[in-house]
Amino acid sequence: MSRSDDVLKLHRLAHSGGSAALLEWLSARLGGWTGVVDAGHGRGPEPAVRGAAELTARGVRSAVLHAPGSATLLFALDGGRALAAVLEQPHHPDAATLLADAAAPLALVLRAEEAAEREERAALAESRAREAVLHLLMNGRLSTAHQIAEALGPSLPEPMRMYVVECRTGQRAEVARLCEELTDGRAWIVRCPVYVRHLIVLVPAGPAAASAGHDPLADALVAVAPDCTVGVSGELRLREAPAAYLQAFHALAVARERDERHARFGPGPELALAAHEAGAGWAQALLAPLYAYEPRRPQDPDGQELRATAHAWLNFSSHATRLLKIHRNTLAARLRLVEALLGLDLARLGDQAALSLALRLTPGARWGNGAPAAAAPGLDAVLRDPRVTAWARVQLSALSGPDAPAGARATVRAWLAHDAQLVPAAAALGVSVPGVRKRLTRIEVLLERSLLQSPSARHDLWLAHRAEELAG
Repeated sequence: MSRSDDVLKLHRLAHSGGSAALLEWLSARLGGWTGVVDAGHGRGPEPAVRGAAELTARGVRSAVLHAPGSATLLFALDGGRALAAVLEQPHHPDAATLLADAAAPLALVLRAEEAAEREERAALAESRAREAVLHLLMNGRLSTAHQIAEALGPSLPEPMRMYVVECRTGQRAEVARLCEELTDGRAWIVRCPVYVRHLIVLVPAGPAAASAGHDPLADALVAVAPDCTVGVSGELRLREAPAAYLQAFHALAVARERDERHARFGPGPELALAAHEAGAGWAQALLAPLYAYEPRRPQDPDGQELRATAHAWLNFSSHATRLLKIHRNTLAARLRLVEALLGLDLARLGDQAALSLALRLTPGARWGNGAPAAAAPGLDAVLRDPRVTAWARVQLSALSGPDAPAGARATVRAWLAHDAQLVPAAAALGVSVPGVRKRLTRIEVLLERSLLQSPSARHDLWLAHRAEELAG
């Protein structure tokens, strides 16, 4: 093979396979070890590392170090690195020429790879920063969220609609680019930290659409990306970001069953608003031990972290580990501590529902170590409030309406009575587990709420059924 053929091969390898392919080919061609050594890090054969240090110290571009039975050939690259080959004697006669020819394309491809790594790290850092903004919004820390968002761009929209876009695994980057184009760069786009197929998009709220079934952005998005499904919240303020996410997620469950593959959250009364006046004292009494809790060790979670853990688990179940960036054993330990502090059994759906409502009634609450008055009402007293009763009747009305499938109410009751577990609910109803799942999927569309996938409306449904029972 001529020298020109070797040079052409080196450049082709650098272009198609990068530095690894180029060095692998050199090693096979020369019959010895070939690699890049850095005098500052000391990784590689000892003669090669020592030779790289000598090149740097003496300021020369090439050198040969001889040892009994071997030779080390070195050619300087940038940044204190060197292309080195450790070859047995006698070595390939054209080794020095071949290494000299390889040094230039190798230096270029190393720079390109390092630039790509820096770009990837920068993209990862921006993605994590955007996720941090989402966390801040969900925890009511709007000022800090605005500060970080302004640095990253664009500004957070106020008021806004939240979109949850579901797409194929690996398609999120392309769908994010489409969202940016379709909104003229005004959308705030975050990769969902829990579901790898979801994007969360905050869009400036425009004029109300003519109907709930029409959304210009969702229409355009599913037209351009036909594998996508989109759930859309109502028009809300940034401080209502947690509610906006739940709305968009519930709308997504409805959109999966529609031909147009997108849906806007159906309007309806909010439980937190209906129960606020009657339930604020009860919620503070229930959560007081959590807010008063002080960990024994600095590294242990405090009351605020435990509250965030409980909120994440109630919304995302075991997937909360992805959101909180903690191990599943850590999640389990924190939940056991929450149970011990509050006197709850979180395996029971009723206790989950009570904690979920209490957390929603006390967003960002702060109070001292003293518990609220002992005369605070119990949960049943809160659910007997006429405003909560009215809310419950609206929530459950669709289960008995003309569009309800046969046995809808009985299915939901059995599912709730068995802590939202499919297997015992199926046994109680005398049907198969897939049969119960299909029934609940149809009921999701009827209620316009997600039931089987978290965040699920199971807590609100349990509270609505309990309120209906108490109303007689």
